[in-house]
Amino acid sequence: MEQISSATAPPKLLLLLFLLVSACHVMGAAAYSIGVNYGTIADNLPPPSQVATFLKTKTTIDRVKIFDANPDMLRAFADTKIAVTVTVGNGDVPALAKLSAAQAWVSANILPFHSRTIINRIVVGNEILATSDKDLIAHLLPAMKSLHEALQLANISTVQVGTPHSLGILAPNTGPPSEGRFRTGYDRVVFTPMLEFHRQTKSPFLINPYPFFGFVPETLNYALFKPNAGVFDNATGMNYTNMFDAQMDAVFSAMKKVGYEDVDIVVAETGWPSAGDPTQPDVNVDNAASYNGNLVRHVSSGKGTPLMPNRTFDTYIFSLFNENLKPTTSERNYGLFKPDLNPVYDVGILRNQQAAGPTSGVASGPSSGGAPGPTSGGASGPASDGARAPSSSEKRWCVPRSNASDAALQANIDYVCSSGVDCKAIQKGGPCFQPNTVRSHAAYVMNAYYQSVGPQDYNCDFKHTGFITTTDPSYDACTYPYKSEKLEKSVEGGSMKMKSSRVAEIFMMVVASCMIFF
Repeated sequence: MEQISSATAPPKLLLLLFLLVSACHVMGAAAYSIGVNYGTIADNLPPPSQVATFLKTKTTIDRVKIFDANPDMLRAFADTKIAVTVTVGNGDVPALAKLSAAQAWVSANILPFHSRTIINRIVVGNEILATSDKDLIAHLLPAMKSLHEALQLANISTVQVGTPHSLGILAPNTGPPSEGRFRTGYDRVVFTPMLEFHRQTKSPFLINPYPFFGFVPETLNYALFKPNAGVFDNATGMNYTNMFDAQMDAVFSAMKKVGYEDVDIVVAETGWPSAGDPTQPDVNVDNAASYNGNLVRHVSSGKGTPLMPNRTFDTYIFSLFNENLKPTTSERNYGLFKPDLNPVYDVGILRNQQAAGPTSGVASGPSSGGAPGPTSGGASGPASDGARAPSSSEKRWCVPRSNASDAALQANIDYVCSSGVDCKAIQKGGPCFQPNTVRSHAAYVMNAYYQSVGPQDYNCDFKHTGFITTTDPSYDACTYPYKSEKLEKSVEGGSMKMKSSRVAEIFMMVVASCMIFF
């Protein structure tokens, strides 16, 4: 193609190029701003591999936040270009204040996955200041620093460290957004050093703003981004037409008062339930659709807030699924999707606005025969986990269900490894030893058994703790065999050199990623 210099290019062409570049910049900012919290307090959710495929192919969501570091989830999002935020449980925070413990945590939960899964952030606990637990609060920042140092020592520079806060960190009754300030005592002792950490590590301050918890019937439209008179801030001359912006600017004002208005803000959680108890008349599908739909449009517009104009905020909607094991009606109904992947309501995140229908098949075991369980033979019923039944021509692997307990999975390991199947790969020094968790080891040996005795569905039942996937669970040097592949491949393949064709493939993937993201 003949090159055209800026000196000879027609003005209209230059204008067109400028508009195209500008449009790409705007679309990029909008497309990569909406994420979702992926909670699993339920007994009817599809397996992580199916969820990852659904999000990648059917929605515009490009990031998720999970509430642990579940290896099944991290493997499921491998090669999807969906960024994953993992969570350290509140109870683990004090121990991670020690560097050695933080290094062990990173080795077990980040290193085995980060080469294929985009892990963009570790969040340390959740709303720890709201617990008023002095021990947790005292160890929070030291744990964040230790994890950051552990990542650096492991030569991982792309994973940020943060912690989500409720709006309870703000002093009560502070008036309009410009008067927002941190609670007395926390401002200098907790937040000044924490925000300094965020500034130094170029990581964001994470908050969980919920207009749902702040509205009264008279301010419902204000909370839902619907037309209303607004709330005027006399100090700034700004008029707020929605509660979300007011909450965001109150946090910004608090950060500014301690000198850290330059630190980025991420919305780690926000949402509105679609069903509630009879005493909650404003908790319904229409209001949930209004809040989350208007939120998506507002955040994706790139307009920012009155005090933070033109700033974009990564925003994670709570939550991906309705979770049927939560205690109250409203808590069970925050989901954008039902367990069958049909939307509860439309917020504009489905590709081509096509709703996903129920899955047509499941990976299941028959009512009798099949793989002997860890202690007795035979499956007693179907083993549906909502996964599509693979066709006979697809490669298939056997992996644990997301709701399988560690005790059940340990029993599977004990059974398989006593049945003559080679378990050297999960032993210390083996390519599949890390991460050294029951779930990870069970995944390998369950698949090894399934492949060795015959890849029929019933050989992956394991008393309803296994299911068939067509997503390769292999990672790094740990190769999961399939069908006629020899089981020795995982053990012997640990030191195999990468083929030049694979190097070229990875190179092209990197180039493509750079084109997409930059």
